[in-house]
Amino acid sequence: MNEVIQCLIERRSCRKYLPKQVEEEALQQILLAGTYAASGMARQPVKIVVLQDPKEIAELEAMNAAIMGNADGHPFYGAPTVCVVLYDTEVYTGLEDASLVMGNLMNAAHALGVASCWIHRAKQEFDSEAGKALLRKWGIEEKYTGCGHCILGYADGPCRPATPRKADFIHRP
Repeated sequence: MNEVIQCLIERRSCRKYLPKQVEEEALQQILLAGTYAASGMARQPVKIVVLQDPKEIAELEAMNAAIMGNADGHPFYGAPTVCVVLYDTEVYTGLEDASLVMGNLMNAAHALGVASCWIHRAKQEFDSEAGKALLRKWGIEEKYTGCGHCILGYADGPCRPATPRKADFIHRP
């Protein structure tokens, strides 16, 4: 089977990470792959904010957990790198374009032996006053909102196996 197709089939979300930071060379390749995701009319309405400082990650994780209704939760699962994927709300394909960036980040990570997971609630975070304050702190216009968080790191044990594909996934009338 083609190596790229095999990578797409094998990638799984990881929910337990080692405290080891992602190697910079691998991170640069993952981020580069994210920037080459398709976008409507090549507008590229996406920004990726890379967080590796544990204090910054903890602040964002606390916001995410509060939205989830579990203030003591750890929805980033100990991942040492969080890529916040934002999109320009004034571009009508922004959400779809940002979703493609998320996919590229996760698939590139897998190809390089780095585990990943898409963490939701980014839109709620960045539509809030606290989220808008973070955007200002990062120098990003408030017209941006969150698509998702791509957490990255090295898996602490095996990731969950794939669930069987449903029988009617593909329909050919």
